[in-house]
Amino acid sequence: MSGFHPNRLLLALHQHGVEHIVVGLGAAVLRGAPVTTFDLDVVHRRTPDNVARLLGCLAAIQARYRNDPRGLVPTESHLVGPGHQLLETVYGPLDVLGAVAQGLDYEALLASSSLVDLGAFSTRVLELGAVIDLKRRAGRPKDLAVLPLLESTLRRAR
Repeated sequence: MSGFHPNRLLLALHQHGVEHIVVGLGAAVLRGAPVTTFDLDVVHRRTPDNVARLLGCLAAIQARYRNDPRGLVPTESHLVGPGHQLLETVYGPLDVLGAVAQGLDYEALLASSSLVDLGAFSTRVLELGAVIDLKRRAGRPKDLAVLPLLESTLRRAR
């Protein structure tokens, strides 16, 4: 399968019982921001049971490291740490993050997230205000460029 299919990525995570929070522009899209993204960023809970479920999910969607001609697959040792695993799957790019911005992990982001109903299932998504805060902290040109649009969306939502 080619292309980017974020709903199928989220469904796979849901079906495997992976505890995760959608962050980045994927979260902004799910919160109503009129932006486009070409990958899905999730922060996962780094407990042994959840990492095992995540590994099962990643195997099912044929996850491999992006731009790695060796076709390496993520392992438990990759997923228990705070690093970023930039993967390609049968449903498109998936970035599996142990933590974001100064070590904010699943537990730290949980209070700034809520469940969003996607019809057949729900997924935990970072609140738009928290997405804006993380983009501002990152300070990269691409993050700063999207801030006015995200802030406008947040003002309209309030």
